[in-house]
This record gives sequence, structure tokens and C-alpha cells, in this order.
Amino acid sequence: MCEALILGTRDYLSKCGFRRAVVGLSGGVDSAVVCTLAVKALGRDNVLGVAMPSMFSSPESLEDSRQLARNLGIDFMVIPITPIYEAYRESFRPHFEVDTVDITLENVQARIRGNILMALSNKFGHLVLSTGNKSELAVGYCTLYGDMSGGLSILADVPKTMVYELARYLNREGEVIPERILNKAPSAELRPGQRDQDTLPPYEILDQIIQLYLVEDKSYQEIVAAGFDPGVVRWVIRAVDTNEYKRRQAAPGLKVTSKAFGMGRRIPVAAKFEL
Repeated sequence: MCEALILGTRDYLSKCGFRRAVVGLSGGVDSAVVCTLAVKALGRDNVLGVAMPSMFSSPESLEDSRQLARNLGIDFMVIPITPIYEAYRESFRPHFEVDTVDITLENVQARIRGNILMALSNKFGHLVLSTGNKSELAVGYCTLYGDMSGGLSILADVPKTMVYELARYLNREGEVIPERILNKAPSAELRPGQRDQDTLPPYEILDQIIQLYLVEDKSYQEIVAAGFDPGVVRWVIRAVDTNEYKRRQAAPGLKVTSKAFGMGRRIPVAAKFEL
């Protein structure tokens, strides 16, 4: 899989007329793996890493992003988004409550970052590589015009649990991706104390259900019979079915499994799904 992703990245950029790529580095495993694969595909001189910390970003995330860039030998920028975010909040204040961080203000942060990456793409001619994985795309745990922005999604067909396997494989000959990135709990860091598993089932469970439902075409009843919690199965299936509109607006992804989103799975964008 690793070599397929490297080849696909290099081939896609070349055929689309790009020589360089830019990656938003969050301090998480997805962006670290995307950046590492991009360097292997394009060379260190052709990859730019960008950290865009907010007041909710941990110091460790910025340190890990900086260390990853050092390990890879790539150019690295830090563009804080807090002043931009505060400007957004004050613009919204006359119209709705902005003192509590809700999904609206979480998504504003993601969209600010998407805008910054696209500006760098325009200025320097780099293709933006989005960093979402198959697990997130499956259930819509991603922001339209935010972290979904980009010209290619390298991990769109790679489940989260497999992203960790890829990271360890990339580190097989020495630490490139900092070990702390592999050991921390996944978090979008869009509000205080946020963790992915506050919203999602554990990825070990989520990825198994996604495999059964999307790849093996198992029904709700069959998945429950396999030993999974009925409420979790119902939530995952509903999330998959109702987020097709997001996936249709996502960057093209590299296909590396038997059934990827996009051309590998053609269903209506808008339909009334019921279990």
C-alpha cells in the first residue's frame, strides 16, 4: 500500500502539471503520514509543511509538527489563526452567540486553515494535499471547505487504523514521524480537551463496521449478528448514508482497497435512507 500511495501521488501531480505540494501539519498522525509520503513521492525540496495553531492547539502539536519537518528536511511555516478566528467571532457576535465553542466555531477554524493553504497554493503553485482518512470521510467527520480542501486526498481510501500501520512502516528504518504523534489520542483540537472519540466510536470498532458495511455489503442485521453493538452500528450506517453529499465535494482520492469512495461506490447524493 505504501508504494502504491507514493506512486499515485507522484503520478497525479505530474499529470496535473504540479511539481510541488503543500500540507497542513496539525501534529496528528494523518497529516504526518501525508507529508512523509509526499516527500517520498516528490522529494524534500518540493514539499512545504504549514502549521496553523490556534488557542486550542497544544504546544506539543506545534513541536511535533516542527520536528517532523526537521526530520523530513522540508520547508516549514507557522501561520497562527487565532487573530483571524477572533475577527470572525466578532463579526458574528451581533447575529448569534459566540462565547461558547460549538460546531459552527469549530468549522470556522477548519475553514480558515483551508483558506490559508489555498492562498499558499495560489501564491507558490503548490497543490494542496488534504489529509483526511477513509474513516473520517465515511461518517462525515470532516469540514466542507475546511480540512476537505485540496487537490488530492492521499489517505481517502486508508482507514484510520491502517494510517497508524503506515506510520509505523514509514518509521521502520528510523524515526521520521515523532513517536509522540503515534501515541497521543487523536484530536482535531478545535475546542478545549477535544478528542475524536468524544464524537466517534473507537476507531478499532468503527473501521470494522465500515469494512463490513461498505466493502463487504453486509446489512445492519448481519453486522449486529457479528457481535457489534446495535446502537453503534445504527449510528455508523446512518452517518455513512447521510454524508454522501460531503464526499461528492471532496478532493479526488487514491484508490488502494477493493472499494473506495468515488468511482468505487456509486450511490445517490440525496436519498431518504432508513434502516
